Amino acid sequence: MDTFVRRFIIMSIVYLGAAAIIGIAMLGSEKAMALKFVHSHLNMLGWVSMMIYGVGYHILPKFMGRHMHSKKLGEVQFWMANIGLVAMLAAYTVNLYNPSAVLVTAMVLAGVLEFVSIFLFFYNMLKTLMPPVQQP
Repeated sequence: MDTFVRRFIIMSIVYLGAAAIIGIAMLGSEKAMALKFVHSHLNMLGWVSMMIYGVGYHILPKFMGRHMHSKKLGEVQFWMANIGLVAMLAAYTVNLYNPSAVLVTAMVLAGVLEFVSIFLFFYNMLKTLMPPVQQP
């Protein structure tokens, strides 16, 4: 298993644990309910998406009997996805308690980084899974 694939899976599990802790806190405190955005994004972009990326990068090329289009793109995507997610959620959380236009801008930029990471997965998987175009 490639190192970045293993890292996606490990981070997926870390995000699941963090989301579970926040979920329990939300049950016990009305103030913690302000973190539902963080909780849901840790679950969906953290746990679910990171697991899909890791398993997808590991299994889908094997199903097609091909090599991954670009392991380097996968590695770049790993860092972009994790930095984007953590930055977005950190800026959101700090903005809850100390609202600032700078923090809102940071959230948007981190969200764009997350979007670009999703596009990299999309591109890398399509290049891996689609048959090459035959030249006449």
